[in-house]
Amino acid sequence: MKVYTKTGDTGTTALFGGTRVPKHHIRIESYGTVDELNSHIGLIRDQEINSHYKDVLIEVQDRLFTVGAILATPPEKETLKNGEKRLQNLGILETDIDYLEKEIDAMENSLPQMTHFVLPGGHTTVSYCHIARCVCRRAERLAVHLNDIEPTDELVIKYLNRLSDYLFVLARKLSFDLKADEVQWIPRK
Repeated sequence: MKVYTKTGDTGTTALFGGTRVPKHHIRIESYGTVDELNSHIGLIRDQEINSHYKDVLIEVQDRLFTVGAILATPPEKETLKNGEKRLQNLGILETDIDYLEKEIDAMENSLPQMTHFVLPGGHTTVSYCHIARCVCRRAERLAVHLNDIEPTDELVIKYLNRLSDYLFVLARKLSFDLKADEVQWIPRK
């Protein structure tokens, strides 16, 4: 199988189920941003961090492939002609969201309480987390926009929301673990 198909040379691409849409379609923007997010998370995972965080990030990357598949499937193509679901055994579950919440809670239990906004930075790895968080927020906004146009799995939006929270707390936890400077934003008077 060749990497290039030449089918996208005219500015269109195929969704799951074969429907062709322009490459700037909101559905493409949505799952393309999830793919971008997955790459940023891979960059965080490649850093010298605790193996537990790496394991969590691998789980997150796996879930993001599922999110991408869901976003790449238009509602009218979710069911095959034989009546079976196109994405059998694929989905985001409440337990996926619970998993992120438990990880957030565990990290927050060892951190000082936040009293001010935190400026991104202090260590390269921490900055990677903040970049991933921002891309995750964009993916969430695009998924919400898509949902305004065509129904989208609500758990996908909820998962992306919780994942951005997780990435923020991971940035704080890594700042703490790496003894990096966590600079607080103080508004000018």
